[in-house]
Amino acid sequence: MRGLALALVLLAGVAVAAPDSSKRPVARAGTDARNAVRAAAVQPAPPTVVSALPAAAVLPGRAESLRPVLRPGAIVEQAMSRRSERQRGQVCGDPDLQGEVVGFVPGRINGCGISEAVRLRSVSGVTLSQSALMDCTTAKALKQWTQRGAKPALRGTGGGLAGYRVAAHYACRTRNNRPGARISEHGKGRAIDISGFQLKDGTALTVLNDWNSRHRRALRQMHGSACGPFGTVLGPNSDRFHRDHFHFDTARYRSGPYCR
Repeated sequence: MRGLALALVLLAGVAVAAPDSSKRPVARAGTDARNAVRAAAVQPAPPTVVSALPAAAVLPGRAESLRPVLRPGAIVEQAMSRRSERQRGQVCGDPDLQGEVVGFVPGRINGCGISEAVRLRSVSGVTLSQSALMDCTTAKALKQWTQRGAKPALRGTGGGLAGYRVAAHYACRTRNNRPGARISEHGKGRAIDISGFQLKDGTALTVLNDWNSRHRRALRQMHGSACGPFGTVLGPNSDRFHRDHFHFDTARYRSGPYCR
């Protein structure tokens, strides 16, 4: 019996011994390529070179924070101070129009006067040679012409426009001071007369002397661009009363602006 048991044990050991070669089945033709594709699809992507490099190596010279540096407090305070000053000096609700609010201006004759007048000192950075009384409609028209007409016309001359020589603004009078004539738009705070232009380099241009000078193109461009922002535009070619200045007013006509 002991011999029989020993024989059974030896036979069992032979039965469970590992085979010398793999019993894996041979793949069918054409399956190797498909299996390679599937393996690539499920295999995780290798880490990129950028993730393996330190931050200084990825962005040379950018090891520090990319957050912008705050402006110094003094610069911020100066900017806020200038802004507050502009807001204090603004009229007609526009910081580009600097002056003071005057309010009601009575007229000495019937038809004159301004209900809500302002005294304008500068417009869009262009200084007036004398403060001019007018209403806000006229002040805003002057700003529009300054930005779209006067400044562009003189952009390449003498460093640009710096000031207006104001010949007349509010005055309670008739048209061209003629007895019995209708009240001038000057008497209603709707007009301004400009006789010259101060440039940033100190040069002074005048309508009288430069209408036909080498600067005539710029002056004619300014005269023409005022037609639209203003309802009436008169210059040297209109009549003898305007040979030395531009007359601008905000009167409106059914037929459109009157420009000569």
